[in-house]
Amino acid sequence: MNIVVCYKIVPDEQDAVVQADRTLSFERAALKIGDYDLNAVEAGAQLAAASGASLISLTAGGDPVEDSKLKKAILARGPHENVAVKDASLPEAGSAVTARVLAAAVKQLDDMGLVLCGEGSADRYAQQVGVQLGELLGLPTVNAVSSIELDDGIAHVERTVGAVVERLDVPLPAVLSVVADMNVPRIPSMKDILGAGKKPSRVLSFEDVGFDGFDEGIDVVSTLAPEQRDRACEILEGDDDETIQAFAARVRERL
Repeated sequence: MNIVVCYKIVPDEQDAVVQADRTLSFERAALKIGDYDLNAVEAGAQLAAASGASLISLTAGGDPVEDSKLKKAILARGPHENVAVKDASLPEAGSAVTARVLAAAVKQLDDMGLVLCGEGSADRYAQQVGVQLGELLGLPTVNAVSSIELDDGIAHVERTVGAVVERLDVPLPAVLSVVADMNVPRIPSMKDILGAGKKPSRVLSFEDVGFDGFDEGIDVVSTLAPEQRDRACEILEGDDDETIQAFAARVRERL
């Protein structure tokens, strides 16, 4: 059985620069594997090790999908093979296009038993790709998953909904989106990183996966940082009853 884990290459948010017009510049931002995707990769690596399955990492994007450093970064974390769909239009694609491209790629993979996604991408965090992917593949789909155990064609999963923990038996193949606190992603060792360079990696085109485009019908007008507002700050000095009463009055005004 193959386990497929989806991930996205994103700019490091720590390198984002807010311009004077509140637009965001990522020109100098380093690229990385999305933080939420690392939890899905770790879950996939643990499940593959426990079940003897093969783990395939899958992404869709532009030129960075061929970056050797990024390929090693993902393969060093457990996947046995990396597959990427490359097209110049993908960096600006929304959830609907991304899900369709990933679905087309998954259909090209043999013996697929489980697809894992993070809870959302680290850049847009729309939390839509996993559920749309499951619908497009026609598979059972569960999000907000915090625990997975595989047993004879069934995934025993847990997810927290409000104050309730749901335990579900999901028939495989299925698509599961995992939460960020499900696990702690491993830090690859030097041996893992060196070994990653020897693992197979494929880059596919839209034509290779049979994707002929999709109009999302959405135009992004702008992406702006929130307006900065000066915070009101009032300091009351003193330890007498009058100062304490004044402090209590200010607190009551804000409640």
